Amino acid sequence: MADRGVSAPSLPDDWPDRPDPILALNRMGSFDWDLDTGLTQMDAQAHELFDLRPGEFDDRVESLTSRLHGPDIPRLEELVTRALKEGGENYGAYFRIRRRDGSLRWTHTQGYIRRDATGRARRIIGIVRDATQELRDSRARSEQAVRDSARRRQAEVASAAMAALAHARTVRDVIDVLRETEGRMWMGAASLVMGLVEGGRIRLVAEGPTGDFLPGTRITGIDEPYPMSDAVRTLTPRFIESPEEFGARYPILWPHLAHLHITSAAYLPLVAQGRPIGGIGLLYGDRHGFTTEERDILVALTSTIAQSLQRAMLYEQESDLAQELQQAMLPRSLPRVPDADVAVRYRAAVLGGSPGRNIGGDWYDLIPLPGGRVGAVVGDVQGHDTQAAAVMGQLRIVLRAYAAEGHPPATAVARASVFLHELDTHRFATCLYAEADLSTGVVQFVRAGHIDPLVRDPDGSCRRVPVRGGLPLGLSALFDCLEYPVQTMELDPGQTLVLCTDGLVEQPGVDPDEGMRELCERIAAGPEDVGDLADLLIAGAAERGGEDDVALLLLRRRAQSRGERGRLQQYVAPGDPRALREARHMVRAAVRDWGAGGRADEIELVTDELVTNALMHTEGAAVVTLRSLPGPERRLRTEVEDASSALPRRREAGASGVSGRGLLLVDELADAWGVEARGGGKVVWCEFLVPEDGSA
Repeated sequence: MADRGVSAPSLPDDWPDRPDPILALNRMGSFDWDLDTGLTQMDAQAHELFDLRPGEFDDRVESLTSRLHGPDIPRLEELVTRALKEGGENYGAYFRIRRRDGSLRWTHTQGYIRRDATGRARRIIGIVRDATQELRDSRARSEQAVRDSARRRQAEVASAAMAALAHARTVRDVIDVLRETEGRMWMGAASLVMGLVEGGRIRLVAEGPTGDFLPGTRITGIDEPYPMSDAVRTLTPRFIESPEEFGARYPILWPHLAHLHITSAAYLPLVAQGRPIGGIGLLYGDRHGFTTEERDILVALTSTIAQSLQRAMLYEQESDLAQELQQAMLPRSLPRVPDADVAVRYRAAVLGGSPGRNIGGDWYDLIPLPGGRVGAVVGDVQGHDTQAAAVMGQLRIVLRAYAAEGHPPATAVARASVFLHELDTHRFATCLYAEADLSTGVVQFVRAGHIDPLVRDPDGSCRRVPVRGGLPLGLSALFDCLEYPVQTMELDPGQTLVLCTDGLVEQPGVDPDEGMRELCERIAAGPEDVGDLADLLIAGAAERGGEDDVALLLLRRRAQSRGERGRLQQYVAPGDPRALREARHMVRAAVRDWGAGGRADEIELVTDELVTNALMHTEGAAVVTLRSLPGPERRLRTEVEDASSALPRRREAGASGVSGRGLLLVDELADAWGVEARGGGKVVWCEFLVPEDGSA
């Protein structure tokens, strides 16, 4: 590919005759310019070309301006800008570097532009090299032009390798690039081996073609008499230019390589930040010796490989740390739920850039509650970083604590919102909290900016359950909108409740409602087993890709026999008519589900009367408990507990009185009733006989 740049310039009359010794030894360096962040990584050779001392360069391109000759700066900027705007693939240019002693040195750069699928330029990967020698004698320009052409071809080989390695994220990715046939062609080698330094030894991790590992050489010591060990130990390349030289220098290894018909070899250390991290061996069958340019290009290439390996090792370390942090924030185990089948899954989004971005704030939780109830929650903290995961962990624990204390769903969610706001993280979170009594099937939902739940019926059909919602956690506290509506539904035996985060629904360019419809279709067509269904949904999310995490919780209510005893408990706060309505609804649903529908009206009426009396005459909260009692006769018992020790008393209601008939009503409808002291308060209870057929 031709350079998009200027031709070799004419040299000034006062051009020095003596070459710079440092540049003569390090004539080529590489760089990796991230256009999104503006940061540039340069290897040690590039630092020396710009005459930069350790720690002097802050990885920003602007900081190199002081090293450039002033008249060359506008030309360079215009050249790069035009290549980026016009869709160019590469550019090349000569420019001058002003060294510390004030002298100017000609340098050549060649950059290759990497674009994403939309054509947007994201990175520039390239090389810089000292042009002193090639431009020193203007009378030899014609001959130099030929050498320049060969050198550019070699640079293109190195740049192609750089471009391929730029996409390598893990150590395995780097190895795969180097093992491919095309990768060996870039280096002109018929075979290669690569080793990594681990605990004072070299472990071979790649060979190409497959099967090139020699017996006894997979793990070797750095001090052993092998060419790769020599290169790694001394940090100096080992170029072997003939079979005779190979046999003389390494008599132990050579007999095992003779059948490969090697004519020359190069063993180069992989050095990152001044320390060896591995080595690479290139074996040739059609080359005798190496020119200076070929040695330079191989050294530059191994520098690029070392940088890629170091990034990959750091990526894997950070990725492992991120995964461990994510797993630590999620529940280690789930409580046993006797009346349900439960499956949970989590999938982290796979994003580019730092592996810290592959950790998010999505979570799930299953909370055991008093009275055999269970709380199920999924949520999503804003962001994809370690802070989002840390906030998620705190929020999950806080919501679990509030729910386990016995607070109603709306109160627990509101308090979690206040907690998040007081963290002062400038993050918000969405969540969907469901509190279920699986003995009755009654489920209470509270939605804080989250997507709606889904329900799958025993016949496989799936539907969305619209739930009235409030603001996300943190925002509701910020805007003082802490009233969360509570919505109740009945989960029948065999039905499956599906709670998930929006990573399972949202797709680029797809309307969210359409995404919910597609999710319903996938659930309806999925297997019956909740674990298999969860695996199917997570696998589908992985196939679609996406840049969001997925948390998924499936809860299926098992079918219960009619004789199975249940227990229901509901907290009713004073001055909360909504909670009173919910208690009535839950009592009616439980009575019907337990096979006592014939007495549902009576039990609901009596319970309502007792709760109303507790709220009116004690000015405190009431706790309603409904249970099925063991014994030869089927009995249902309802209890209303309050914090007052004052006993209820029957009053005579006048002819036109609207109160005073409550206990008379209780006495008339219940088969038995009474009062028990309970700590600092009391419990008023009633029992109802229920025939086996459920009739009144």
